[in-house]
Amino acid sequence: MIFMKTLIVGGVAGGASAAARLRRLDESAEIIVLERGDYVSFANCGLPYYIGDVITDRNNLTLQTPESFRARFHIDVRVNNEAVKINPEVQTVTIKNLKSGEIYTENYDNLILSPGAEPIRPKIDGMDSEIVFTLRNIPDTLRIKEYMKTANPKSAVVIGGGYVGVEMAENLAEAGLDVSIIELADHLIAPLDFDMAADVHRCIKSKGIQLYLNNGVKSIDGHTVILQSGEIHTDMIILSVGVRPETALAQECGMKVNQRGSIMVDRHMKTDLPNIYAVGDAVEAEDFISKSPAFIPLAGPANKQGRIAADNIAGIASEYNGTQGSAVLKLFDMTVAATGINEKGAKSAGIDYDKTYIYSASHASYYPNASNMSVKILWEKKTLKILGAQIVGFDGVDKRADVLAAAIRFGAKITDLTELELCYAPPFGSAKDPVNMLGFVAENVITGKVKQFFWHDVERLPRDGSVTLLDVRTATEVSRGKIDGFINIPLDSLRERIGELPKEKPVYVHCHSGLRSYIACRILGGNGYDCFNLAGGWRLYESVINERTVPEYVCTECK
Repeated sequence: MIFMKTLIVGGVAGGASAAARLRRLDESAEIIVLERGDYVSFANCGLPYYIGDVITDRNNLTLQTPESFRARFHIDVRVNNEAVKINPEVQTVTIKNLKSGEIYTENYDNLILSPGAEPIRPKIDGMDSEIVFTLRNIPDTLRIKEYMKTANPKSAVVIGGGYVGVEMAENLAEAGLDVSIIELADHLIAPLDFDMAADVHRCIKSKGIQLYLNNGVKSIDGHTVILQSGEIHTDMIILSVGVRPETALAQECGMKVNQRGSIMVDRHMKTDLPNIYAVGDAVEAEDFISKSPAFIPLAGPANKQGRIAADNIAGIASEYNGTQGSAVLKLFDMTVAATGINEKGAKSAGIDYDKTYIYSASHASYYPNASNMSVKILWEKKTLKILGAQIVGFDGVDKRADVLAAAIRFGAKITDLTELELCYAPPFGSAKDPVNMLGFVAENVITGKVKQFFWHDVERLPRDGSVTLLDVRTATEVSRGKIDGFINIPLDSLRERIGELPKEKPVYVHCHSGLRSYIACRILGGNGYDCFNLAGGWRLYESVINERTVPEYVCTECK
């Protein structure tokens, strides 16, 4: 019997997954995991919640320990052991024991690299201040917790508005701190489009968190953050501007990397060097939709890649077919989810796409505590394949996002959503689920039953009388706020008052969500008018343009 020896560099996510999978496939293999830190297989996605005391037991952050790995899987896990050099020509790795200082070597038949990524620290004056923290691992978390315990900070600034930055802002606010978020872009959560981020901004502001968008940090002077515009005095700073692949070890041995420094791998997770695989945040992935190179550091893909590398070492021809970036975020009582690509990604990839929006209840509206969710979906015009979806709401968001993520993975067309038979009972959904509604609305667009215009088109519409601008909401709704230039004829009065509208002029119509205005367009179209429906309705327009100056309300007519 030939006993194979596999070395794994990095014991978190992809590395830990690869080790456990390989053991399940090969009981005789020798498996050694090298981790330079103190912990393996820890839940780095849970770190913000430990800081916010949602997770109270530190031990719950570690999924496995060196001892549990050895007991259950017979795997030799060596923490505080750093791989310092790969010698591919002789298939050895030079290792340093960080506790004893000992330098030694281990040979390998196969090597898996899972070094992860490191936080980006911009070259800004004051960035090395003792009040500046990053959050990537358990030691980072413990340093933040200790500082909060001893210094008793009253305020915090989070630099960077991605998933981790927003999660940190939430948890610091929940801990009682006055929190500010600084983001260089015009909106938080990069996978979202600007229009879908508008409700996120509103939610964050409603919790007392200050937002500084389209703004960057020039320097840090003591407890003062100097911005491109303005300054903030704070007791602590969380740096969360992104990560870069930690691949110095790979580069030093001549392994092929891209311009970002990500390790280049094939679909089997093989590098260009013999018997060496790489997984996780350190590798260049392929965007599942655009098929272009991508850097998407997420735990789910890392774990899948680790499994695939182990499969191939064990003789199972597994392939990784790309990352679609499915992610979900808890933001106080709000849930934010995205999968696939957004408009920016579609434009960058040169994809001819269309889009629409819905605003639907999480479950049957007659059952108590239904809440609406905003959904945006993109599809390719030629093939009708779904490209991406974004959802912002309060209940049932994750469920719909998972359905759409699965649909994208299996190559579904937008019209296929009309046929999905999803579980229904009043406490959980509607007979026509929001996922079905996406298909219905898109089908109406594709088949020409309705023509759309969008929130970003509204201000460009002429106000010189050459077109008719029509608001079909109720008078009560209009009293809460309206779009300049739009006349009001409630939907239920439209047939009787249709003669007030010149038939030779195009009609641009809106309601609260887009549903009643669609019905209006069908009425008008059936009477010879050329009609356009505002996708997403007044609600989306007002949220984006005015940042929701009008309080949210339940639209009883939106059904």
